[in-house]
Amino acid sequence: VDELGVDHLDLNFGCPAAKVTRNGGGAALPVRRRLLADIISATVEAAGAVPVTVKFRKGTDDDHLTYLDTGRIAAEAGCAAIALHARTAEEHYAGHADWEAIATLKAAVTSIPVLGNGDVWEAGDALAMMASTGCDGVVIGRGCLGRPWLFRDLAAAFAGLPVPGPPGLVEQTGFIRRHAHLLVEDQGFDDLRHFRRHAAWYLKGYALGGAARRAITSVSTLAELDTTLDALVDAHGDVTLPDDARRTPRGHTSGPHPVRLPDGWYDLVDDPTPPVGADIEVSGG
Repeated sequence: VDELGVDHLDLNFGCPAAKVTRNGGGAALPVRRRLLADIISATVEAAGAVPVTVKFRKGTDDDHLTYLDTGRIAAEAGCAAIALHARTAEEHYAGHADWEAIATLKAAVTSIPVLGNGDVWEAGDALAMMASTGCDGVVIGRGCLGRPWLFRDLAAAFAGLPVPGPPGLVEQTGFIRRHAHLLVEDQGFDDLRHFRRHAAWYLKGYALGGAARRAITSVSTLAELDTTLDALVDAHGDVTLPDDARRTPRGHTSGPHPVRLPDGWYDLVDDPTPPVGADIEVSGG
């Protein structure tokens, strides 16, 4: 808040990655409700006027559901809103999100907005989630990977306007180029190796063939990207995204997987002591 002047802080207690949960982080932390309350309260206090939100899962598994306690703790600590990814950590990203859990949380926590997350691939999904659960809004995760235009569609849907169809290949390659140029500008050097998966997500579902997909995941510079995209458009024209590909997941699809937790984790529900190694910065991405 002081150094960057951010407008919003979000605490993500939803990561199911073993390298995070085995240190007590991510989706493991809500089990420790006393420690969770201390962390959220300290964050809200330190943030001052900047709103703090919390995202979390249903629990670690079906036998250890923590989402109702977590929602109440966040509300009591002064959070501005809460968001539920309606899967357990054990599920990872498999199956279908349990929207009924979002409805249950909305009924239990009434003092702050409750947002839903999980399986929002198109604008109509967001409207359906809100209609069926009563939640106050939606949080988009994997649904926007390679599909930044989803937010345009959401804005139109919520405004009651016609939702545009997905972009053709020409417009989609324009999104790819802009994303890549912004990335190079931000990082200060022309290296797109970490961008390859994004480029593949953008093109997933378009009928381009295996050779084209291998080519896009081999680019390393802006010049190589431009050459590859030009060749794709020359070869395929402004091909459209088939209807049956509009809901194709990008990013994580694995699961279920056993949840890795510190020893004796479930016996420490009301212990406020942070686990050993919890201060190590580990990304679950």
